[in-house]
Amino acid sequence: MDVTLTKVCDGLDFPEGPIAMADGSVILVEIRGKRLTRVGPDGGKEVIAELGGGPNGAAIGPDGMIYVCNNGGFVWTEGEEITRPIGTPPDYVSGSIQRVDPATGAFETVYDSCEGTPLRGPNDIVFDRHGGFYFTDLGKSTRDYVHHGAFYYALPDGSSITRVHAPMITPNGIGLSPDEKTVHVAETRTGRVWSFDLVEPGRIAPHPFTMPGRLLTTLPDYQLLDSLAVQADGAICVATLMRGGISIVPAMGGDVTYVAGPGDPYITNICFGGPEMRDAWITASGTGCLYHAHWPTPGLRLNFNG
Repeated sequence: MDVTLTKVCDGLDFPEGPIAMADGSVILVEIRGKRLTRVGPDGGKEVIAELGGGPNGAAIGPDGMIYVCNNGGFVWTEGEEITRPIGTPPDYVSGSIQRVDPATGAFETVYDSCEGTPLRGPNDIVFDRHGGFYFTDLGKSTRDYVHHGAFYYALPDGSSITRVHAPMITPNGIGLSPDEKTVHVAETRTGRVWSFDLVEPGRIAPHPFTMPGRLLTTLPDYQLLDSLAVQADGAICVATLMRGGISIVPAMGGDVTYVAGPGDPYITNICFGGPEMRDAWITASGTGCLYHAHWPTPGLRLNFNG
């Protein structure tokens, strides 16, 4: 699919988690920079908060606060043209969910564990219409091990967190279908997108023991999946690493459409906004850029849009 990408700004330190705001700005995280940043329509950058660790996915909650999945930090390449994470730092403790006031930059930790088990590497997040949120935990890895991942459901006031489904292999992007009867999860290392039927907020229907969920697609070759956004028609737009673009997966499976990126293999996320929800913002993390595109299909309006 032919879509023109226009660079909004560069100089970002591994951007991710974009949120389209009503004033035309985009709030995003800089994972390597450990901060939450606002990018104006003119490309100007303003730091909202220095969060530490590795701020990753972000979303606006029902209280107007920004909820950030913090993966706890990475070790990074040095001196390479493309910046990329390559391991877990020696000062890593755990991952967390942080709540940030976008007006003041004040922030606090809402969750850092579930039932006594530390969160490893929270990654992507989406709120449902009830005001709760789903988030993935990718896990952490070293040269010797990789944690199993999971996805969770939690309330923003810190009163409840539940592990919805585990184990998973590096779950990353997460999103809800337009009717909120289905939650979609993309796994990085397997190149797969899974769907899970919801029977109530935070609880999925039983599935056959032969399958972890309902498989929508497995991408061929060496394509790794990152964060995602959902279109108004229910299709899932998944940032695709190594190939460096956006894969559009039909809600019920089928042929995948591809939108080429600007040449950065680390295309990590996409969000939608604008009056018609056809403004798409895409993070090119390896080169530290934010891009804009006029998307051919409207995106799904989030429950608590900026």
